[in-house]
Amino acid sequence: MAFVERVFSGVQPTGNLHLGNYLGAIVNFVKLQETHNCIYCVVDMHAITPAMAVWGGPAELTRNTREVTAAFIASGIDPKRHIVFNQSQVSGHAELTWIFNCVARIGWLNRMTQFKEKAGKDRENASIGLYDYPVLMAADILLYRATHVPVGEDQKQHLELARDIAQKFNNDFVESINRHGFADGLFFPQPEPLITGPATRVMSLRDGTKKMSKSDSSDNSRINLTDDADTIAQKIRKAKTDPEPLPSEEKGLETRPEADNLVGIYAALAGISKQDVLKDFGGGQFSGFKNALVDVCVAKLSPIAAEMKRLVADPGYVDQILIDGANRARVIADETMRAAKDIVGFIRQR
Repeated sequence: MAFVERVFSGVQPTGNLHLGNYLGAIVNFVKLQETHNCIYCVVDMHAITPAMAVWGGPAELTRNTREVTAAFIASGIDPKRHIVFNQSQVSGHAELTWIFNCVARIGWLNRMTQFKEKAGKDRENASIGLYDYPVLMAADILLYRATHVPVGEDQKQHLELARDIAQKFNNDFVESINRHGFADGLFFPQPEPLITGPATRVMSLRDGTKKMSKSDSSDNSRINLTDDADTIAQKIRKAKTDPEPLPSEEKGLETRPEADNLVGIYAALAGISKQDVLKDFGGGQFSGFKNALVDVCVAKLSPIAAEMKRLVADPGYVDQILIDGANRARVIADETMRAAKDIVGFIRQR
């Protein structure tokens, strides 16, 4: 069966969007909208899976949802050409999750490494939502029968689970799927990962072996999308480096995580390869390279920060984007849910 090619991706509204979110996800979202039909979702239902102290409570969730939406728009995502919405406005996400909970297996979820990392040693006190997060993620993707998902390395396992759930649903209900007119017994596609860009993992400015994260206690470890030019410059100049000059070949970065990170950031923001960066700066000291990196960061990020500030100051406008997007998303989602309910055998109003 030929599925309509469609990209789905979601970003959690957890506040403090940073350079890692931009280079690892949002910049690729902007590129993909030139070649694919895209659905971009602010996954507010995922955001509430940890303790409230982590996600901040109702007022913070509302603020963060608008801020992520503002970041999408400020970065160049077009909500008229593509769909931008928040997950909780489309009930199909929760409905399909329950069906998938009855398809997925405990053993599959027990292998999910992110739950173990996020729950830590106190797993008995983790929420069911945190444990079940990957099933909701599968429902997010398959509710739109998406064929492609831009993912980082840390989400590849969850995408594999989505593929397993899609396959098991198709296998379990193959006769009903055929009976309801879907050729070859296939209702859900096997979504493929899209991993693009030279800097899909941006590391901490204070430790090149750790991923840039909003949860790091040091604000100097990351460049926030809302940082002004002076703050960006200060953070880059304070970024950890080593005493050696920059290498002239990419191989020389292999044992130098901080140097590799800064070169990767420059390459991604400038749209060139790491080797091209080293061609210009190899053999030089970090001080001169950092000045150039400041210029590139400020030129790229300052307009985004200014537009985000303008959008966040107009919450009614941002909310209308999300409402319009949800209405368009719901058309696709409802079609999937009607068919899924018929396939499972649920009686519904016609």
